[in-house]
Parts: sequence; structure tokens; C-alpha cells
Amino acid sequence: MNEEPSWLTPDEQHAWRTFVRLQSKLIGRISRDLQTESNLSTADYAVLVNLTEIPEGRLRFLDLARAVEWEKSRMSHHIARMAKRGLVTREPCPEDGRGAFVVATPAGREAIAAAAPRHAGAVRRLFIAPFTPQELYTFTELSKRLLEQLERDSLQDGFVPCRQQGQGLTTRADWRQG
Repeated sequence: MNEEPSWLTPDEQHAWRTFVRLQSKLIGRISRDLQTESNLSTADYAVLVNLTEIPEGRLRFLDLARAVEWEKSRMSHHIARMAKRGLVTREPCPEDGRGAFVVATPAGREAIAAAAPRHAGAVRRLFIAPFTPQELYTFTELSKRLLEQLERDSLQDGFVPCRQQGQGLTTRADWRQG
């Protein structure tokens, strides 16, 4: 119970703080660009990407919350705001009276279609371009290792992650094709 905390070594602390700073700056910059260029927040974009990557254009509310790693209350509030803007609607689930689907509207599909090329350009400029193909491959493999660990931890905690289309690439050939 009174166990001493295991503090990070200077190298570990430097690696962690560098990653946190990178993530904050990168996400902040991409978020500002997205908001300025398309009037979508990164949260709006994440919801619309998940809905429009599947042919039906709809997901069960809790599956969408899992896919974007949000709590139920955050998802509920955000979907209500997006619905007011006409980007999504909620539909009842016929199999489950308490469940609901979140559905991308035509306006939501138009918004993501307009935003996606600009978003891809920002990602390419800020994240892809600084790397060589080999560095990008290595970064991808290291990121996958961390994601796999996080998924295992989530399963141990009783949280079932939602697999998304396009999530992770398993081989160098897949990476080059993707």
C-alpha cells in the first residue's frame, strides 16, 4: 500500500513529454485548420468519418461512442449539437427500444466530403511529409504496438473496443497499398 511510486527516468520523462508536446501541437494545429477551413471540429470530423466509412452511414449510439473512445454523456451532448446543425440524426433501434442509431445526414456527408481533402492535406503537410517512407513505416509499427497494448488493457478493464474500418495495417505491403 505504501509502495514508492516508480518515477520516470530522465530519458523516459523526456520521451513522454516530447510525445505529449508533439500530440498537443499536432492535434491543435490540425484542429484549427479543420475548424477554419470547414467549420467542423475534430470531434465532428471523427463522428462523421466513422459514420461515412460504412455503407449504411449509421452506427448504434454506443458503438460510435466506443469507436471514438467517448463516454456516453459526451457522445449524447455532441450528437445533440451535431443534430441541431443538421449533420446527423438519431433514429430508434427497432430491435432494442432503448437503443438508437446515429445517422449521417446528406448535409453531414457533404460536410465531410468537403473537409476530407483539406484535412488530408494538413495531415500530409504536418505529419507525413517530415518522414521518409521507412520512418513512417517504423512510426506506424510503434504506434500499432501501443494501440494493441491499450486494447488489451481495455479488455481487461471490461471495455470492448470497436474495430473500425481501415484501422491499422498489418504488413509492409498493406502499408504501401494503404
